[in-house]
Amino acid sequence: MLPILTVLFLISYGLMTLLIVEQGSTIESQRTLIQQLLGDSNELTAIKTQAIQQKAHAPKPPASAQASDPVQTPSTQAVPSEKASAAKNHKAQRPLRAMPPVPASDIADTRRSLMSI
Repeated sequence: MLPILTVLFLISYGLMTLLIVEQGSTIESQRTLIQQLLGDSNELTAIKTQAIQQKAHAPKPPASAQASDPVQTPSTQAVPSEKASAAKNHKAQRPLRAMPPVPASDIADTRRSLMSI
């Protein structure tokens, strides 16, 4: 019986060693993937930042070109009334929640209060 147990013991340790090696390679591949994703994320952030800076530093059209345009098209949209804009600016006020009454079992009994010096 001892030789069979010894063989099973060696097989189980061999499988455990194989599992540890496979887990190590999996962790290493995940580390590599995370580093690649971090590099891609940094590159994307740099591209977005550069695009924002280009928009901020883009030359604006001169104001005289806009002012010299004598044709002004009428608006086809109705002008909102003051009442409607005031209603949009103020949120509907909700009534405050009333606190439920405290049950009698929660009220501390003063006869049992602990007095310590």
